[in-house]
Amino acid sequence: MDWMEKLNEALAYIEEHLTDEIEYEQLGKIACCSSYHFQRMFAYMAGIPLSEYIRRRKMSLAAVDLQKKEEKVIEIAGKYGYQSPTAFNRAFQAVHGIAPSAVKKEGVTVKSFPPITFKIIVKGVEEMKYRVETKEAFRIVGVSVPLEKEIEKNFAVIPAKWGEISQNGTLGRLIGMMDRPTMGVLGVSTCNDAEPWRYYIAVSTSQECDGLEEYQVPAATWAIFSGEGTNQSIQELERRIVTEWLPTSGYEYGNAPDVEVYLNPDPQNAQYEVWIPVVKK
Repeated sequence: MDWMEKLNEALAYIEEHLTDEIEYEQLGKIACCSSYHFQRMFAYMAGIPLSEYIRRRKMSLAAVDLQKKEEKVIEIAGKYGYQSPTAFNRAFQAVHGIAPSAVKKEGVTVKSFPPITFKIIVKGVEEMKYRVETKEAFRIVGVSVPLEKEIEKNFAVIPAKWGEISQNGTLGRLIGMMDRPTMGVLGVSTCNDAEPWRYYIAVSTSQECDGLEEYQVPAATWAIFSGEGTNQSIQELERRIVTEWLPTSGYEYGNAPDVEVYLNPDPQNAQYEVWIPVVKK
């Protein structure tokens, strides 16, 4: 089974469990990656977070059920996993713009969000330069924050941590500690399903922690992509890796952290690398 088939099998699992609890870890297993990487791939390819897609699909089906007028609103809320009618009402209005009770009236307009199917589309785009390197385990020292299981919730947490350590002097201290490859400030996402997810801002160093945190990045093979520009550009590079390079690369996600390497600390003229852990299919 190829990469795209695995993704579509995971989408089929979502459809089969819209009235059950959808296990993100199971989605990752189907797609042969962590639940973190599955969410990341999905968001880049679909253009919306996985949690939002699931909510839209549930609310689409809930609208159909309400139009049948065979079940009470509270029964339909429970059917789609909402223990509180208030939470269901909030989710329904966010998608359809009206209260669930209003749908039972004739002539009311609701929205339909059909299931997604992924396909490979060949496009003419800019070239992507990368190298594949196998690296031994290496030690990093820095600070970290826990990552939420729904990865879109981390979009505020991680920049806030960067801002905090820039202001309190920790970032400058870390830069002064760099004395081993890779020489750069690292953003390391530990995101396999066997350990708690955390995001480290750290450097590779032989020096003592002295109140900082320590983490051992495991030996692994990475596909390494380089880029430059504003820090926003790194998000675009990551999107292209997932949507353009990975599907036809002959690789799939490996069981190791994602690594961002910031080679130039100037956010307006950044030079960086994105390391994606990979294994041969």
